[in-house]
Amino acid sequence: MTPPLLTDLPIRALAPDDLRHCADLSQDRGWPREDHKWGLLLTAGTGYGIDAPDGQGLAAACVVTAYGDDRDEPDLAAIGMVLVADRFARQGLGRRLMRYICDEVLAGVPLTLHATPYGRPLYEELGFDTTGRAEMLRGPFLPDPERTGSGAVPVRPATADDLPRIIRLDTEVFGTDRTHMITRLPAFTDRLLVAEDDSGTLIGYAAIWPNMETHVVGPLIARDTATAQALVTALAASTDRPLRTDVDVRHEELVSWLKERGLESLAFNAVMTRDIPGLPGDWTRRWAPLTVAAG
Repeated sequence: MTPPLLTDLPIRALAPDDLRHCADLSQDRGWPREDHKWGLLLTAGTGYGIDAPDGQGLAAACVVTAYGDDRDEPDLAAIGMVLVADRFARQGLGRRLMRYICDEVLAGVPLTLHATPYGRPLYEELGFDTTGRAEMLRGPFLPDPERTGSGAVPVRPATADDLPRIIRLDTEVFGTDRTHMITRLPAFTDRLLVAEDDSGTLIGYAAIWPNMETHVVGPLIARDTATAQALVTALAASTDRPLRTDVDVRHEELVSWLKERGLESLAFNAVMTRDIPGLPGDWTRRWAPLTVAAG
């Protein structure tokens, strides 16, 4: 009996029980396993995958995170963690999976994703345009004396009472509702901080979460550079691990400051969108995403 073509294999929705296979797929491609992140993405979003014909886990997978008041008709959807097992690479599986997601599951929905240089040609073929760029930074954080003294913007741990305020600020800055993601932050992150001005108005929030041997700073929402720096400084003080974050390259002052503090540039990813000229909201207050996989 002739086996089916790889590109004819069925695509199915993934469940939280598929987490191990997703992490195995990451490891197969030389990525960290990132079990903690996969757990969030598979519960806050929807995973799609192709089972490997040899019975060994997944041949390909990706995750879609939809945003907006109506999850059935989202304002925006982010595609991330697009992976094909090494033994099935370069045989059309990635293109098959992406065409299914973009043209069937999410037809007519504005889309965004972060693309590596390797994946960018495929996404351009599928109608995505580069509308921004993010720089991945990693390294041990060296405290900045100028940001730890009396002149620093005050920050404090977030409480349950802060969540509605965080959601309102996030919706304003991100440009669409992310309540289903933001309400998961207290359980997902190791530390969630808020910044307020003298009148008690919320001017920023940020979180830090564990990812293998690092702590990822994200999301990072702040009124200005000084607020962003204060939030990062306070988060860094809570960990001995190296920090990692992905910063919009237009925030040149923060990028330079992070490099002065010990972080090094690892890579640049293209921020791409389809059916929308750019990400909604206010980029001037959006410094780093929770994770590039979720937009």
